[in-house]
Amino acid sequence: MYSKLSAFILYTLWGWKRTGKYPHDVKKLVLIVAPHTSNWDFPIGVLVRSAENINAYFVGKHTLFFWPIGYFMRTFMRGIPVDRRTKGNFVDATAELFEHRDYLHIVMAPEGTRSLVTKFKTGFYYTAKAAHVPIALCKFDWANKEVYFDPQLFYPTDDEEADMAFLWNYYRNVKGYNPELGVH
Repeated sequence: MYSKLSAFILYTLWGWKRTGKYPHDVKKLVLIVAPHTSNWDFPIGVLVRSAENINAYFVGKHTLFFWPIGYFMRTFMRGIPVDRRTKGNFVDATAELFEHRDYLHIVMAPEGTRSLVTKFKTGFYYTAKAAHVPIALCKFDWANKEVYFDPQLFYPTDDEEADMAFLWNYYRNVKGYNPELGVH
């Protein structure tokens, strides 16, 4: 969408910086980004993706992909529509995407919403498990205007409760755009 240079200039002018290391060398993964408390997270993510040459897709509500904007969302924004009205199908459909590609990074917000939540949704977790791919962790820290890519990947275990507690605590107290809606 943006050239690498123009995207870098834009997010730098807004005072943002990227830290950590993005796992470009990993062929398949689910990237979770939190906290997700505002629609402003999306343009920051698009700018960072362009500036850092990150080849990642996002999954979004199928209602965002209507004509004519759907073409733009798929082609330029790298969106993949998901119909969340069909329970249970989201994980299988998303995991199946990994089977047909040699390289695929899918970005998901573990909250599943921009509203206050008391625990993460599990779609990203079960998608990673079903696809047998690791989870990369990214923090959108609005207090410090920092996008942090953790160089350590997370591999889901057979202990969902412990895994989800670890991930919740990992993002605890990172300030989103609307800090009162973030992970506490």
